[in-house]
Amino acid sequence: MVSINTDEEGAFVRSSSFFDERITTDGSGGWPVEPGRYRLVVSLACPWASRTLVVRRLLGLEDALSVAVADPIQDDKSWRFTLDEGGRDPVLGIRYLAEAYEKARAAGAGPKRDHGVSVPAIVDIPTGRLVTNEYPRITVDLETEWTAYQREDAPDLYPEALRDEIEEVGEQVYRDVNNAVYQAGFAQTQEAYAEAYERLFARLDLLSERLESQRYLVGDTITEADIRLFTTLVRFDAVYHGHFKCNRNKLTEMPVLWAYVRDLYQTPGFGDTVDFDHIKRHYYMVHTNINPLGIVPEGPDLSGWNTPHGREALGGRPFGEGTPPPALPAAAGHAYRVLRLAQR
Repeated sequence: MVSINTDEEGAFVRSSSFFDERITTDGSGGWPVEPGRYRLVVSLACPWASRTLVVRRLLGLEDALSVAVADPIQDDKSWRFTLDEGGRDPVLGIRYLAEAYEKARAAGAGPKRDHGVSVPAIVDIPTGRLVTNEYPRITVDLETEWTAYQREDAPDLYPEALRDEIEEVGEQVYRDVNNAVYQAGFAQTQEAYAEAYERLFARLDLLSERLESQRYLVGDTITEADIRLFTTLVRFDAVYHGHFKCNRNKLTEMPVLWAYVRDLYQTPGFGDTVDFDHIKRHYYMVHTNINPLGIVPEGPDLSGWNTPHGREALGGRPFGEGTPPPALPAAAGHAYRVLRLAQR
């Protein structure tokens, strides 16, 4: 069972990241960009971690930044590497991500008090200590500080001329979509739940209006803003609609958003990082305060994700002046196996 922080009104309060050192080109953030030095720790279930996987794949940073995939089922020590042989990450040599957090605290980073263990997290391989778990900054830094190691013709996901608008839209999406689904699901009072529910669907309606006449959220190409919205929408019917009681509509019942998210899902770098098995098992088996029996639903039907979406008619250039990432080998199988192959 995960711990849930609420305020006096019973509303869910998300913990701060706390470990906010940065990896920058010149090392001014405390850590220099160096290919092969760092390891990105993710859960395929976590929407915040999934952002980093999409960005890493679109930019072609697989060779520069390896990935460790945690078990979607946590225990009392949080994220663990039980998917790996011997229950240890083969690069970091640890059983739990918490061990990297402990080393960071021992080195004087972050708070001395334990505020929990979250993903995504970037760990320094030589020292085994956590560098950062500041998820909004991680993706932006991958886009702007790791340019020397991005693939040739990588797209610009954070174009300088659009950054203010990306952040403005991103803040709305965070407050009223990314975080609101959790505020609805983890609310401890009817009033707190209702407030989050109303705010969520009001924002989804506004996003539907925005996306009815334009293919992407900001500009005519895929940007950081789309990635931030995608990772919540792709989980909506599978977990948020039922498990978190966000049930005014299913995503499949919101035509514009359903077409928009299918467009992204079918774009290389998006759907090939999604693992619905990990997503469902994590939410339904870990949140025992909401689902005490841990029963994982069989649905929803996933066959619609690859159906035509028609969004090409709105124009737009998915990768701008760049190109799509190369296709993954068909033999790689589902996202978990694909990511394991990419990290070796």
